[in-house]
Amino acid sequence: MRNQNQFSKEIYKLTKFHYNNSKEYKKIVDLLYSSKIKEKIESIPFIPAKLFKDIDLKSVPDKDVFKILNSSGTSSGKPSKIYLDKENAKKQILVLNEIVSKILGKKRIPMLIIDEKKDILNSKKFDAKTAAILGFSLFGNNYHYLIKDQIIDYKNLNNFMEKYSNTNFFIFGFTSYIYEYLLKNLDNKKIKKDFSKGILIHGGGWKKMEEIKMPNKIFKKKLKEKLKLEKIFNYYGLIEQTGSIFFECKECSCLTTSKYSDVLIRDKNFKILKNNKKGYIQLLSLLPKSYPGHSILTEDMGEIVENDCSLCSGKKKFLVHGRAEKSEIRGCSDV
Repeated sequence: MRNQNQFSKEIYKLTKFHYNNSKEYKKIVDLLYSSKIKEKIESIPFIPAKLFKDIDLKSVPDKDVFKILNSSGTSSGKPSKIYLDKENAKKQILVLNEIVSKILGKKRIPMLIIDEKKDILNSKKFDAKTAAILGFSLFGNNYHYLIKDQIIDYKNLNNFMEKYSNTNFFIFGFTSYIYEYLLKNLDNKKIKKDFSKGILIHGGGWKKMEEIKMPNKIFKKKLKEKLKLEKIFNYYGLIEQTGSIFFECKECSCLTTSKYSDVLIRDKNFKILKNNKKGYIQLLSLLPKSYPGHSILTEDMGEIVENDCSLCSGKKKFLVHGRAEKSEIRGCSDV
């Protein structure tokens, strides 16, 4: 169980660091917050996620920028820009490894990627989908890609399944791609093995799933019926807080925080809401240091949940209910 007092102290220190090292962040805080920054977690300043589209927010010199992450595109055509130095990029990887290894184990396993193969190793800039694939590829080996020229590559898929379907293997993709290519278009008659040994991790794309009226529970049920795939883990996260992701509990399907993250729910007047009340999701993370993305008000609606689930007992848990009305469609979550 996380020490809440320690988390509050660390997020407060991080807030002060960004205040002292980012001119843009200081201006925002001074403009929006009249009172002095306090250590109490509810008082930590937050900034809207969409500001990363309009302002270059960073807390390190330009010469120290190692990589730039971009959201995959928005209805305005303007992506968010996240500036990483080497230290921050390394920290994201280490924490992601700590969180994901609880699901996949510490050894790399064969990985099937529900996307097309791209040359990304020599690029300094990444969009959200590419950054996710690159990040999660650290937990796999013997990579095979399901899609080629926007259609299923059955030859490559069957080569993968022939080699690895009798052992645990890792499947990764954005939720809408999992639906499009594994549920909707995959022809079971063209594959020689089933997916019963697979471990699926997926995230994002729920707006499209809402449009076709397929909630998470039905999504899992259909994957099990069609592919015999039972180990399915949805995650929630923002490119603005890469590495600090939230996995759902296998038992109750609530998203859970880690020792590196926290979540608050606010109403339309930005007041803190009680548990089981729906409002705007505020995400806090100890990871962002090269840019002030440690406390973000998202455009997503959700609620903190209280239940008696023994599997995630002691963890803070929450649900996401989709985008707020009239919010801008963010490519990071709607690939």
